Amino acid sequence: MQRVCFTLQVKRDRLAEYRDSHKAVWPEMLAALSRHGWTNYSIFLRDDGLLIGYLETPDFAKAIAGMQSEEVNARWQSAMVGYFETLPGARADTSIVPLAEVFHLA
Repeated sequence: MQRVCFTLQVKRDRLAEYRDSHKAVWPEMLAALSRHGWTNYSIFLRDDGLLIGYLETPDFAKAIAGMQSEEVNARWQSAMVGYFETLPGARADTSIVPLAEVFHLA
């Protein structure tokens, strides 16, 4: 199982809206994430906009590719894009660069 951690930057003036948008993630989006191996997926958000995401998956490349094939993901990403500072991949899901794991207590 791969443990994946990543950061993104949410616009400070959109923090409350971003938090609210995740109170009721669409059921079809949750199903797609599960279907493509996103488990133990959590998002943490600091008051300065630093977002830290964490997930576990058997194969992160497959998990990303699987979501790319989902129409619901395209709709979700379109709804989310305005919350973020500059995204090098144009969308949050295509801008994820995993952090290197340097320690894990099993």
